[in-house]
Amino acid sequence: MAKIRIPDQAKLFVGMLSSEPDLFEECVALFANEFGPVDQESAAVPWTNTSYYEPEMGNGLLRKFVFFEQLIDPGTLAGIKLLTNGIEEHKARKTSGGLNRRINLDPGYLTEAKVVLASAKDFAHRVYIGENIYAEVTLRYDNACSSFLPLDYTFPEYRSDDLRSLFTTARESLRKGLGKKHRA
Repeated sequence: MAKIRIPDQAKLFVGMLSSEPDLFEECVALFANEFGPVDQESAAVPWTNTSYYEPEMGNGLLRKFVFFEQLIDPGTLAGIKLLTNGIEEHKARKTSGGLNRRINLDPGYLTEAKVVLASAKDFAHRVYIGENIYAEVTLRYDNACSSFLPLDYTFPEYRSDDLRSLFTTARESLRKGLGKKHRA
């Protein structure tokens, strides 16, 4: 029988998508109040992966990722997704058809072995984690190439070398936070 043990803490990140860069800073300030300081962030880059969000959020979308210094219990991901959904709703624009998001917030976490995304949508590759939220492993770490690698269902954005490199750098920060030394 396997011995049950407490999981290692994980590094929280939030992917943000908006055509209004000021919203990135507003949301980062909200997250910092809740989760502590940011220790790594990407530049805001043009979103060219799909036009899926344009009818709701408009053109000229930018994507940015922020990673937090303070590590989290991976069991809190469902609650974090509910928090980000609430922020999306609070920042939304009221229209005659309801609410249109001005920012899309995608929280997840990374461990030494994987990158996990939270979602309110169920699919065959997602696992229910409570509070009407699902999670998926979207990248796995490969020691042989010292990098995160995609899986069959990984979103195209997460397959990019730039984003996988960003997560690999965040992994080193996680290892420092866990008190582990860099492996050559």
